[in-house]
Amino acid sequence: MLIKTRGIVFKSKKYSETSVIVDVFTEEKGLRSYIVSGVRSQRPTVSAGLLQPMTPVDLVAYHREDHDLTRLKEIRPHHVFHAIPFDIRRSAVGLFMVEVARNTVQGHEANPDLFEFLLRNFVFLDETTNPIANLHLHFMLHMTEYLGFLPGGDFGAESPFFDLQEGVFTHEKPMHHHWLSEVASSKCYRLLMLPLDRCHEVPFEREERRSFLKNLLIFYRLHIENFQQVHSHEVLEEVLGG
Repeated sequence: MLIKTRGIVFKSKKYSETSVIVDVFTEEKGLRSYIVSGVRSQRPTVSAGLLQPMTPVDLVAYHREDHDLTRLKEIRPHHVFHAIPFDIRRSAVGLFMVEVARNTVQGHEANPDLFEFLLRNFVFLDETTNPIANLHLHFMLHMTEYLGFLPGGDFGAESPFFDLQEGVFTHEKPMHHHWLSEVASSKCYRLLMLPLDRCHEVPFEREERRSFLKNLLIFYRLHIENFQQVHSHEVLEEVLGG
């Protein structure tokens, strides 16, 4: 059968001389893989730019629940990025975000709330005029709500430490090594409380932001089985200067 759905491109790879396989997180059917024909021909029927990671698309696809790989019938842009392709900082942030999403979204189950979250973050990254150095941190913290391990409790004098392993703010330093200092816990809580368009208000020094991101990646590894190593953060840190 044919389905119509919005999607976000996660990854594409060569399939044949003229075709590619594209992994798309769809609103209706979760993460799916499609064969797109004619992309690599002399007269491509689909622009390769439309298949770049993080691109929002509208698609019509052949669908079978018993097949992991089917073909796309139609694919069109859902939102055209105007800033990301020409801004190395925005591009680095977006590629990191899509790599994290790709490592967390598993299986074919639809998750329309997560889809809307991802779409909103990518569009905001493209359109905002605010500083973007904290967007990936805010993104990782708030995506946990859709993944089932949103940090619990409140930061304060009675609970000044964030326990990465238990996922809660706690009154004393945990016995293990995976926890945030009082300063980092305070900033973690502020990022959780602030909306996306105000996340730049939380101040970070260069090394402080690096350390905070490292701990967020640990947080994900502790709570997501088989969470793969994220590589794009190294480029991101160089581009953002922390």
